[in-house]
Amino acid sequence: MAQFRPFEMDSIPIEEQFMNWKEIVKAPYDRKSVDAYTRTRVILMNGIENASVLMSHEMERMTVDPEIKRQMAAMRRADSMQQQTVNWLNPANQTVIETTLGYEQVAVDLTANLARNEPDPYVKQTLDFALLEDFDHLYRYSCLYDYMEQGDPEFIVQGKTEVKPGRPTVGHHRHPDDTMRKHYDKDTADIKTKMNYLTIVAGEQQTELYYKSHGFMYSDELARQIYSEIADVEEEHVTQYGLLGDPRETMLEKSALMQLCEAYIYFSCAQTETDSRIKSIWENFAKMEISHFEGCARLLEKYEGRDIRDVVKADVIEPLVVFEPNKEYINKVIDEQLDIMPSGMEYKRLSELADTWSSYKFQWKVNGAGVPSEETTKKASSELVKRDQAKNIQEFKSQLAKQTENVMAGRPAPPM
Repeated sequence: MAQFRPFEMDSIPIEEQFMNWKEIVKAPYDRKSVDAYTRTRVILMNGIENASVLMSHEMERMTVDPEIKRQMAAMRRADSMQQQTVNWLNPANQTVIETTLGYEQVAVDLTANLARNEPDPYVKQTLDFALLEDFDHLYRYSCLYDYMEQGDPEFIVQGKTEVKPGRPTVGHHRHPDDTMRKHYDKDTADIKTKMNYLTIVAGEQQTELYYKSHGFMYSDELARQIYSEIADVEEEHVTQYGLLGDPRETMLEKSALMQLCEAYIYFSCAQTETDSRIKSIWENFAKMEISHFEGCARLLEKYEGRDIRDVVKADVIEPLVVFEPNKEYINKVIDEQLDIMPSGMEYKRLSELADTWSSYKFQWKVNGAGVPSEETTKKASSELVKRDQAKNIQEFKSQLAKQTENVMAGRPAPPM
């Protein structure tokens, strides 16, 4: 695959990026014949664009300089048009739950790819931790798909991603104190870490917003509940991932890195896209984002006297972000980290958690009237239900339940 060299890439001037309505809205892919990873690329790029637009809106409200406002407005409008083009590639006959399975396949294989190539050990641990939770969400929603639409999740994932339990969703609900994370150092962090950070925040943020804006569309009470339950876990993920970024990065620095990330991910998608029509979209939009990156670099130089090369500190960003099967890697993480839990800003084994772990009481509260993700599994076909009976999954659930009950009853947690 080609290397991503942002300082050598062609760009399209911002004035040439605005499109008419027929250019914005392109024909969607065919739900029945689309490659699973074309779907995931569409979902990811929609999330990346949404994140850029939302970040830009936040920043414009925190600056008084009219030139910065004007240039951000131009880049934001182009990003907004790109976002519509990307999101409209989804077909109307793809159901909400089918799109949801696509979102979780993104979460699984994207997170695995980022974790496998993450140079910062703490950031990698955070990615590995949430990977097992998104992996379980794919399984729980697959059970819902079977229950609601008698659908086979393989229709969506096409054998590229396994459908089975990860860390059970019943154990994902944690007190906000346990979503706190350390941030990387902006002056020493690798540019790959910064790109991974922006990518995963964008992906998880759009997942949270999708579940919160679509879960209510079902009349089935259990479906509405599981969307609510998993949306709340996504809120935890967005919080923890967002905190990995260094808050000392300036507004213009963050903006430049976001535009660079857009170009990087579009370029990555283009290298492996199998649909030639959609590949051309990725290639074209990558050139647009390079222009946005260059515009932000000029603002950074003018207003902060900084050279963008001193921020990026690399001529090439590698490796690329690639959607591909990660079964072996994920199973290894399951074997080694299923019982890992966050306690404050650190990660510990379930058996190492103190009785004062704030999430015991939190889980007791939110799970007190039943757990939708568990109830949904029981509604699925016997073949899917059987997967939830794996020994390691049952042991995790049992141990967590016992420790929670003992703590709430004032007794010490039993030894492992």
